[in-house]
Amino acid sequence: MTLDRKLIFDVRDLAQEIKQGCPALFPTDTLPALGVSPNNSQELWKLKKRPFDKPLILMGASKEELLENVLSFALEDAMLVAEKYWPGDLTIIVPAFGPSVKFLNKQENTIGLRMPNLELALRLLELTGPLATTSANLSGESAAITATEASSIFPKLPILGPVPWPSSEGVASTVISWQSRNQWKVLRLGSRPLDINWKK
Repeated sequence: MTLDRKLIFDVRDLAQEIKQGCPALFPTDTLPALGVSPNNSQELWKLKKRPFDKPLILMGASKEELLENVLSFALEDAMLVAEKYWPGDLTIIVPAFGPSVKFLNKQENTIGLRMPNLELALRLLELTGPLATTSANLSGESAAITATEASSIFPKLPILGPVPWPSSEGVASTVISWQSRNQWKVLRLGSRPLDINWKK
């Protein structure tokens, strides 16, 4: 299968489409991402046929941008983890405030944050600002691993070139949730073990 005419080679052009409200496909260090500006996040739930009680992730190129809405009592822990593991395959879920929380999480005042360790993704995110993201698959189905797989699931969406994309882990990121001071709970294990104080 070949990719359709929605392949965009200039990261600046794709960033402009995203800023205009269009969802797009791009690579990360783990799995291909489906992303959109946070204020258009409802498009991702529709595209994936995803239940609204399943939150989205805010992905960005800057620790400062991602952490700016973390509530003060969890901020120090979030900063310590971000400094140690970002960019990388770790998503942190933390108490937060502001519009982005409501755009990405319909149920709770928490937000999932991640900074990917892939230059191509970071260049895009630098131009767009943090994006609402999720894996490139229909809800309940296996996540796409390659650009071709992602585009076959969402053939009408623009996709970042060139392809094939840089090799990635092919495994979703580890997800941890802040519980209390210096305590985190593992919600999903990815490809890399982490030496954080886990709450059992």
